[in-house]
Amino acid sequence: MSLSAVELRRALHANPEPSFKEFATTALIEENISKIYSGLEYVRILKPLQTGLLIEYRAAGPEEPFVLVRADIDALKMDEATGCEYKSVNGFMHSCGHDVHCAVLYGFIRRAAERKIKKNFLFLFQPAEESGGGAELVIKSGILDKYNISSAYALHVNDEFEEGSLASTDGVLFASAREADIEFIGKASHIAFPERGIDALKAARLFLDAAGAEALKYGGRLIFGVGMLNAGEVRNILPARAVIKGSIRALSTSVSDEFYEKLSAVLRGVKDSLKVDFNLKTGSYYPEVSVDSELFSRARALLDRKFNFINCGHKLTGEDFGFISKRYPSFMFWLGTGAPGVKPAGLHNPEFFPPESVIEKGIEILTLLLSGA
Repeated sequence: MSLSAVELRRALHANPEPSFKEFATTALIEENISKIYSGLEYVRILKPLQTGLLIEYRAAGPEEPFVLVRADIDALKMDEATGCEYKSVNGFMHSCGHDVHCAVLYGFIRRAAERKIKKNFLFLFQPAEESGGGAELVIKSGILDKYNISSAYALHVNDEFEEGSLASTDGVLFASAREADIEFIGKASHIAFPERGIDALKAARLFLDAAGAEALKYGGRLIFGVGMLNAGEVRNILPARAVIKGSIRALSTSVSDEFYEKLSAVLRGVKDSLKVDFNLKTGSYYPEVSVDSELFSRARALLDRKFNFINCGHKLTGEDFGFISKRYPSFMFWLGTGAPGVKPAGLHNPEFFPPESVIEKGIEILTLLLSGA
């Protein structure tokens, strides 16, 4: 007998795995979906990458297009502090709620089998959303090119919104996210003799001030944030090297690209001023998630009476579903998990823990959206 959606969530939550290492996660999902669809000729389980699954559900005619539905499966490196009876103990945690995303999609897969829904679906359990851009790798594998895909759907839990609500917007929902790493290379010297060296930390300070000023010119369309600055080992030695690791979040790829070029110009100015060398590298990059206008209007018409449908506008968080929304008309939404009067823990927090009751609500939302999708 296959697990229920809640049982699957518990199993995944207790055994989280990081990006590209989701082997047990993949095996558990595959084992249970194989039980659900045992003997059904119109279902195939495919593996475009080493981890993750693509389930082809072809219950409509050969000319009918497919609807892609995606859930991410990886976890974060973090010690859980929720106190739940099935909390993780391996140093990783589903603190972004991917266990719930999987459970909701899995629950809809069960419902599709029970109700014999006559549609063509591609159910994607995608690896490596948190780091590595798993969505892009699935696309680059070429497996989706074999299908006529009319639209794509995804959800993300969020305790900023109360349970029983969902939130989305017409247009950009998630920002583009680009990592930016900067290394300054100078020359060490004693602080009493700064003229004998090239202060890499001073270069970093000048850069951050100038880059921050440039970012403010964009208003709410862009932010540039820095989470790491490493320089020096001794208090009275000006460091020869400084490293900054930051992130650009923007409402469009073009704005992100434009600001990245401005960072290069700022760095050239710092180099001319202090005679310091630098290296600028971009790390992972996720395009913005754009919600299709027609799909947004349709979803609001279908869901607004039964659920609290919130037009939330954009957030400057990043999501690699953007690679999918660039290719196909897409609808993504926040699934509310918050309790009235309780301060949100927030995503990527060791205390983040969506209640099990939201799983059924998510399944119901997908059922309403996809039964006639």
